[in-house]
Amino acid sequence: MPARECYPHLPKSVEYAHIGWDFFILAVVVINLSLLLFDSLFLIEPINQAIASITPGFHDAYDTVIHSRFITIDLFFVGIFIADVLLSWAVAIAERRYHRWFFYPFVHWYDVLGCIPLGGFRLLRVLRVVSLLNRLHRLRLIDVTQWSSYRFFAKYYDILLEELSDRIALRLLGNVQQQVVASDSLTERVIDRVLMPRKAQLIHEISQRLEATVGQAYQQNRIAIMAVIDDLVSRTLKESPEIQKLHRLPMGQTASNAMQASLSGVAQRLVDELAQGIHSTEFRQLIERTAESGFDSWLAVDETSAHVTEQVLYDILEMLKDQVRQQRWKGRYE
Repeated sequence: MPARECYPHLPKSVEYAHIGWDFFILAVVVINLSLLLFDSLFLIEPINQAIASITPGFHDAYDTVIHSRFITIDLFFVGIFIADVLLSWAVAIAERRYHRWFFYPFVHWYDVLGCIPLGGFRLLRVLRVVSLLNRLHRLRLIDVTQWSSYRFFAKYYDILLEELSDRIALRLLGNVQQQVVASDSLTERVIDRVLMPRKAQLIHEISQRLEATVGQAYQQNRIAIMAVIDDLVSRTLKESPEIQKLHRLPMGQTASNAMQASLSGVAQRLVDELAQGIHSTEFRQLIERTAESGFDSWLAVDETSAHVTEQVLYDILEMLKDQVRQQRWKGRYE
Protein backbone atom coordinates (compact mmCIF):
# COMPACT_ATOMS: atom_id res chain seq x y z
CA MET A 1 0.00 0.00 0.00
CA PRO A 2 1.47 3.41 -0.89
CA ALA A 3 2.42 5.91 1.78
CA ARG A 4 -0.66 8.08 1.47
CA GLU A 5 -3.59 9.04 3.65
CA CYS A 6 -6.40 6.50 3.47
CA TYR A 7 -8.92 8.82 5.20
CA PRO A 8 -10.67 6.54 7.71
CA HIS A 9 -14.32 7.24 8.42
CA LEU A 10 -14.35 9.60 11.39
CA PRO A 11 -17.23 11.22 13.26
CA LYS A 12 -18.09 14.72 12.06
CA SER A 13 -17.15 16.14 15.45
CA VAL A 14 -13.62 14.74 15.10
CA GLU A 15 -13.34 16.08 11.56
CA TYR A 16 -14.45 19.53 12.70
CA ALA A 17 -11.92 19.36 15.54
CA HIS A 18 -9.21 18.68 12.96
CA ILE A 19 -10.40 21.66 10.92
CA GLY A 20 -10.36 23.91 13.98
CA TRP A 21 -6.82 22.84 14.82
CA ASP A 22 -5.72 23.38 11.22
CA PHE A 23 -7.17 26.90 11.28
CA PHE A 24 -5.35 27.58 14.54
CA ILE A 25 -2.02 26.37 13.14
CA LEU A 26 -2.64 28.33 9.95
CA ALA A 27 -3.24 31.49 11.97
CA VAL A 28 -0.01 30.82 13.91
CA VAL A 29 1.83 30.36 10.60
CA VAL A 30 0.45 33.68 9.26
CA ILE A 31 1.47 35.49 12.45
CA ASN A 32 4.92 33.89 12.43
CA LEU A 33 5.62 34.67 8.78
CA SER A 34 4.29 38.20 9.18
CA LEU A 35 6.67 38.76 12.10
CA LEU A 36 9.53 37.30 10.08
CA LEU A 37 8.76 39.63 7.17
CA PHE A 38 8.35 42.69 9.32
CA ASP A 39 11.49 41.98 11.34
CA SER A 40 13.47 41.49 8.13
CA LEU A 41 12.23 44.89 6.92
CA PHE A 42 12.99 46.36 10.34
CA LEU A 43 16.66 45.46 9.84
CA ILE A 44 16.84 47.65 6.71
CA GLU A 45 18.17 51.02 7.86
CA PRO A 46 16.03 53.34 5.68
CA ILE A 47 12.83 51.49 6.68
CA ASN A 48 13.95 51.45 10.33
CA GLN A 49 14.48 55.21 10.30
CA ALA A 50 11.17 55.76 8.52
CA ILE A 51 9.29 53.81 11.20
CA ALA A 52 11.16 55.69 13.94
CA SER A 53 10.25 59.05 12.42
CA ILE A 54 6.57 58.15 11.80
CA THR A 55 5.78 56.20 14.99
CA PRO A 56 8.66 56.56 17.45
CA GLY A 57 6.66 54.97 20.28
CA PHE A 58 5.87 51.85 18.24
CA HIS A 59 9.48 51.73 17.04
CA ASP A 60 10.89 51.78 20.55
CA ALA A 61 8.35 49.25 21.83
CA TYR A 62 8.94 46.84 18.97
CA ASP A 63 12.72 47.20 19.23
CA THR A 64 12.65 46.57 22.97
CA VAL A 65 9.94 43.96 23.33
CA ILE A 66 10.09 41.96 20.07
CA HIS A 67 13.17 42.65 17.96
CA SER A 68 15.65 42.20 20.79
CA ARG A 69 13.99 38.89 21.71
CA PHE A 70 13.07 37.79 18.23
CA ILE A 71 15.09 34.53 18.33
CA THR A 72 13.33 33.51 21.56
CA ILE A 73 9.93 34.42 20.07
CA ASP A 74 10.67 32.48 16.89
CA LEU A 75 11.74 29.47 18.95
CA PHE A 76 8.38 29.69 20.73
CA PHE A 77 6.66 29.40 17.34
CA VAL A 78 8.98 26.54 16.42
CA GLY A 79 7.95 24.79 19.63
CA ILE A 80 4.29 25.14 18.62
CA PHE A 81 5.04 23.66 15.21
CA ILE A 82 7.02 20.76 16.70
CA ALA A 83 4.20 20.07 19.13
CA ASP A 84 1.76 20.18 16.20
CA VAL A 85 3.79 17.60 14.28
CA LEU A 86 4.07 15.27 17.27
CA LEU A 87 0.40 15.64 18.19
CA SER A 88 -0.75 15.12 14.60
CA TRP A 89 1.51 12.10 14.32
CA ALA A 90 0.02 10.57 17.47
CA VAL A 91 -3.52 11.28 16.24
CA ALA A 92 -2.71 9.70 12.85
CA ILE A 93 -1.49 6.56 14.65
CA ALA A 94 -4.60 6.46 16.82
CA GLU A 95 -6.89 6.88 13.79
CA ARG A 96 -4.91 4.29 11.77
CA ARG A 97 -4.71 6.80 8.97
CA TYR A 98 -1.67 5.22 7.34
CA HIS A 99 -0.52 1.70 6.56
CA ARG A 100 2.48 2.04 8.92
CA TRP A 101 2.90 4.21 11.98
CA PHE A 102 6.10 5.85 10.70
CA PHE A 103 4.60 7.09 7.42
CA TYR A 104 3.35 10.40 8.84
CA PRO A 105 6.60 12.44 8.72
CA PHE A 106 7.23 11.30 5.13
CA VAL A 107 3.73 12.19 3.95
CA HIS A 108 3.71 15.53 5.81
CA TRP A 109 7.32 16.36 5.03
CA TYR A 110 6.47 20.05 4.63
CA ASP A 111 5.32 20.26 8.25
CA VAL A 112 8.47 18.52 9.48
CA LEU A 113 10.83 20.72 7.44
CA GLY A 114 8.81 23.79 8.39
CA CYS A 115 9.94 23.29 11.99
CA ILE A 116 13.52 24.13 10.99
CA PRO A 117 14.08 27.82 11.93
CA LEU A 118 15.67 28.82 8.63
CA GLY A 119 14.22 31.21 6.06
CA GLY A 120 13.76 28.74 3.20
CA PHE A 121 12.19 26.07 5.40
CA ARG A 122 9.86 28.52 7.17
CA LEU A 123 8.01 29.15 3.91
CA LEU A 124 7.02 25.45 3.80
CA ARG A 125 4.68 26.15 6.70
CA VAL A 126 2.33 27.82 4.23
CA LEU A 127 1.69 24.40 2.65
CA ARG A 128 -0.43 23.63 5.69
CA VAL A 129 -3.22 25.41 3.84
CA VAL A 130 -3.17 22.55 1.29
CA SER A 131 -3.96 20.03 4.02
CA LEU A 132 -6.74 22.28 5.31
CA LEU A 133 -8.31 22.69 1.85
CA ASN A 134 -8.11 18.95 1.30
CA ARG A 135 -9.97 18.25 4.54
CA LEU A 136 -12.64 20.86 3.76
CA HIS A 137 -13.06 19.35 0.30
CA ARG A 138 -13.50 15.84 1.70
CA LEU A 139 -16.20 17.10 4.06
CA ARG A 140 -17.88 18.80 1.07
CA LEU A 141 -17.72 22.15 2.79
CA ILE A 142 -15.97 23.43 -0.33
CA ASP A 143 -15.47 22.04 -3.83
CA VAL A 144 -12.01 22.93 -5.07
CA THR A 145 -12.62 21.16 -8.40
CA GLN A 146 -14.99 23.99 -9.34
CA TRP A 147 -12.39 26.68 -8.76
CA SER A 148 -11.00 28.22 -11.93
CA SER A 149 -7.51 28.27 -10.40
CA TYR A 150 -7.72 24.55 -9.63
CA ARG A 151 -8.91 23.71 -13.15
CA PHE A 152 -6.15 25.87 -14.62
CA PHE A 153 -3.36 24.16 -12.69
CA ALA A 154 -4.94 20.70 -13.06
CA LYS A 155 -5.12 21.14 -16.84
CA TYR A 156 -1.48 22.11 -17.30
CA TYR A 157 -0.30 19.59 -14.72
CA ASP A 158 -2.09 16.87 -16.70
CA ILE A 159 -0.54 18.11 -19.95
CA LEU A 160 2.93 18.30 -18.43
CA LEU A 161 2.67 14.84 -16.89
CA GLU A 162 1.47 13.28 -20.16
CA GLU A 163 4.19 14.96 -22.22
CA LEU A 164 6.92 13.88 -19.79
CA SER A 165 5.67 10.28 -19.64
CA ASP A 166 5.40 10.17 -23.45
CA ARG A 167 8.97 11.41 -23.87
CA ILE A 168 10.23 8.79 -21.42
CA ALA A 169 8.22 6.05 -23.12
CA LEU A 170 9.55 7.05 -26.56
CA ARG A 171 13.12 7.01 -25.28
CA LEU A 172 12.66 3.56 -23.73
CA LEU A 173 11.02 2.12 -26.86
CA GLY A 174 13.77 3.61 -29.02
CA ASN A 175 16.42 1.98 -26.84
CA VAL A 176 14.63 -1.37 -27.13
CA GLN A 177 14.55 -1.00 -30.92
CA GLN A 178 18.29 -0.38 -30.95
CA GLN A 179 18.84 -3.49 -28.85
CA VAL A 180 16.69 -5.53 -31.24
CA VAL A 181 18.65 -4.32 -34.29
CA ALA A 182 22.04 -4.71 -32.61
CA SER A 183 21.38 -8.21 -31.28
CA ASP A 184 22.74 -11.11 -33.35
CA SER A 185 20.96 -13.88 -31.47
CA LEU A 186 17.65 -12.40 -30.40
CA THR A 187 15.52 -15.08 -32.06
CA GLU A 188 17.60 -17.90 -30.57
CA ARG A 189 17.38 -16.36 -27.11
CA VAL A 190 13.61 -15.90 -27.44
CA ILE A 191 13.28 -19.59 -28.35
CA ASP A 192 15.66 -20.83 -25.65
CA ARG A 193 14.45 -18.61 -22.79
CA VAL A 194 10.78 -18.05 -23.62
CA LEU A 195 9.37 -20.81 -25.84
CA MET A 196 11.33 -23.95 -24.95
CA PRO A 197 10.74 -23.73 -21.16
CA ARG A 198 7.01 -23.59 -21.96
CA LYS A 199 7.06 -26.24 -24.66
CA ALA A 200 4.72 -28.64 -22.87
CA GLN A 201 2.29 -25.87 -21.97
CA LEU A 202 2.23 -24.57 -25.55
CA ILE A 203 1.60 -28.02 -27.01
CA HIS A 204 -1.19 -28.63 -24.52
CA GLU A 205 -2.74 -25.26 -25.33
CA ILE A 206 -2.55 -25.92 -29.08
CA SER A 207 -4.31 -29.27 -28.72
CA GLN A 208 -7.01 -27.79 -26.50
CA ARG A 209 -7.67 -24.91 -28.86
CA LEU A 210 -7.77 -27.25 -31.87
CA GLU A 211 -10.19 -29.54 -30.09
CA ALA A 212 -12.46 -26.67 -29.05
CA THR A 213 -12.32 -24.97 -32.46
CA VAL A 214 -13.07 -28.10 -34.52
CA GLY A 215 -15.79 -29.29 -32.16
CA GLN A 216 -17.53 -25.92 -32.09
CA ALA A 217 -17.27 -25.48 -35.84
CA TYR A 218 -18.76 -28.95 -36.43
CA GLN A 219 -21.71 -28.35 -34.10
CA GLN A 220 -22.49 -25.03 -35.72
CA ASN A 221 -22.29 -26.41 -39.29
CA ARG A 222 -23.47 -30.00 -38.79
CA ILE A 223 -26.59 -29.65 -40.92
CA ALA A 224 -24.65 -28.12 -43.80
CA ILE A 225 -21.95 -30.80 -43.53
CA MET A 226 -24.52 -33.60 -43.62
CA ALA A 227 -26.17 -32.04 -46.69
CA VAL A 228 -22.81 -31.87 -48.45
CA ILE A 229 -22.11 -35.55 -47.62
CA ASP A 230 -25.51 -36.60 -48.92
CA ASP A 231 -25.03 -34.59 -52.11
CA LEU A 232 -21.53 -36.01 -52.61
CA VAL A 233 -22.72 -39.60 -52.24
CA SER A 234 -25.67 -38.99 -54.59
CA ARG A 235 -23.50 -37.39 -57.25
CA THR A 236 -20.87 -40.12 -56.99
CA LEU A 237 -23.44 -42.85 -57.44
CA LYS A 238 -25.07 -41.11 -60.38
CA GLU A 239 -21.73 -40.80 -62.16
CA SER A 240 -20.78 -44.41 -61.50
CA PRO A 241 -21.06 -46.63 -64.64
CA GLU A 242 -21.96 -49.64 -62.49
CA ILE A 243 -24.90 -47.82 -60.91
CA GLN A 244 -26.07 -46.68 -64.37
CA LYS A 245 -26.10 -50.33 -65.48
CA LEU A 246 -28.03 -51.21 -62.33
CA HIS A 247 -30.77 -48.78 -63.34
CA ARG A 248 -31.53 -50.87 -66.46
CA LEU A 249 -32.37 -53.90 -64.36
CA PRO A 250 -35.83 -54.48 -62.92
CA MET A 251 -36.11 -52.76 -59.53
CA GLY A 252 -32.70 -51.21 -60.26
CA GLN A 253 -33.80 -47.69 -59.41
CA THR A 254 -35.13 -48.81 -56.04
CA ALA A 255 -31.94 -50.69 -55.26
CA SER A 256 -29.90 -47.63 -56.29
CA ASN A 257 -31.88 -45.36 -54.01
CA ALA A 258 -31.53 -47.78 -51.10
CA MET A 259 -27.79 -48.00 -51.70
CA GLN A 260 -27.53 -44.22 -51.83
CA ALA A 261 -29.42 -43.82 -48.56
CA SER A 262 -27.32 -46.52 -46.90
CA LEU A 263 -23.99 -45.09 -48.05
CA SER A 264 -25.03 -41.56 -47.12
CA GLY A 265 -26.06 -42.73 -43.66
CA VAL A 266 -22.78 -44.59 -43.17
CA ALA A 267 -20.76 -41.57 -44.27
CA GLN A 268 -22.73 -39.26 -41.96
CA ARG A 269 -22.31 -41.58 -38.98
CA LEU A 270 -18.61 -41.84 -39.77
CA VAL A 271 -18.23 -38.05 -39.69
CA ASP A 272 -20.22 -37.91 -36.44
CA GLU A 273 -17.93 -40.52 -34.87
CA LEU A 274 -14.86 -38.58 -35.99
CA ALA A 275 -16.26 -35.34 -34.55
CA GLN A 276 -17.01 -37.03 -31.23
CA GLY A 277 -13.59 -38.66 -31.26
CA ILE A 278 -11.96 -35.22 -31.26
CA HIS A 279 -12.92 -34.87 -27.59
CA SER A 280 -11.42 -38.23 -26.67
CA THR A 281 -8.20 -38.68 -24.72
CA GLU A 282 -6.67 -40.76 -27.53
CA PHE A 283 -7.19 -38.03 -30.12
CA ARG A 284 -5.79 -35.38 -27.77
CA GLN A 285 -2.70 -37.47 -27.15
CA LEU A 286 -2.29 -37.99 -30.90
CA ILE A 287 -2.44 -34.23 -31.50
CA GLU A 288 0.04 -33.58 -28.69
CA ARG A 289 2.48 -36.19 -30.04
CA THR A 290 2.18 -34.74 -33.55
CA ALA A 291 2.74 -31.18 -32.31
CA GLU A 292 5.67 -32.26 -30.16
CA SER A 293 7.35 -34.07 -33.03
CA GLY A 294 7.11 -30.98 -35.22
CA PHE A 295 7.78 -28.40 -32.51
CA ASP A 296 11.56 -28.42 -32.77
CA SER A 297 11.56 -28.29 -36.56
CA TRP A 298 9.00 -25.48 -36.48
CA LEU A 299 11.32 -23.46 -34.23
CA ALA A 300 14.38 -24.07 -36.38
CA VAL A 301 16.08 -20.71 -36.95
CA ASP A 302 17.91 -19.59 -40.05
CA GLU A 303 19.07 -16.18 -41.20
CA THR A 304 15.78 -15.38 -42.92
CA SER A 305 13.54 -16.35 -39.99
CA ALA A 306 15.76 -14.44 -37.55
CA HIS A 307 15.53 -11.32 -39.69
CA VAL A 308 11.75 -11.65 -39.97
CA THR A 309 11.38 -12.04 -36.21
CA GLU A 310 13.51 -8.98 -35.50
CA GLN A 311 11.66 -6.94 -38.11
CA VAL A 312 8.29 -7.91 -36.61
CA LEU A 313 9.46 -6.85 -33.14
CA TYR A 314 10.89 -3.62 -34.52
CA ASP A 315 7.65 -2.77 -36.34
CA ILE A 316 5.56 -3.53 -33.25
CA LEU A 317 7.71 -1.15 -31.21
CA GLU A 318 7.44 1.49 -33.94
CA MET A 319 3.66 1.13 -33.87
CA LEU A 320 3.69 1.62 -30.10
CA LYS A 321 5.83 4.74 -30.54
CA ASP A 322 3.32 6.14 -33.05
CA GLN A 323 0.57 5.51 -30.50
CA VAL A 324 2.54 7.23 -27.75
CA ARG A 325 3.25 10.25 -29.99
CA GLN A 326 -0.44 11.04 -30.19
CA GLN A 327 -1.14 14.01 -27.94
CA ARG A 328 -4.31 12.79 -26.32
CA TRP A 329 -4.58 15.86 -24.13
CA LYS A 330 -5.53 17.88 -27.21
CA GLY A 331 -8.71 15.86 -27.52
CA ARG A 332 -9.55 16.54 -23.87
CA TYR A 333 -8.88 20.27 -23.76
CA GLU A 334 -9.45 21.53 -27.29
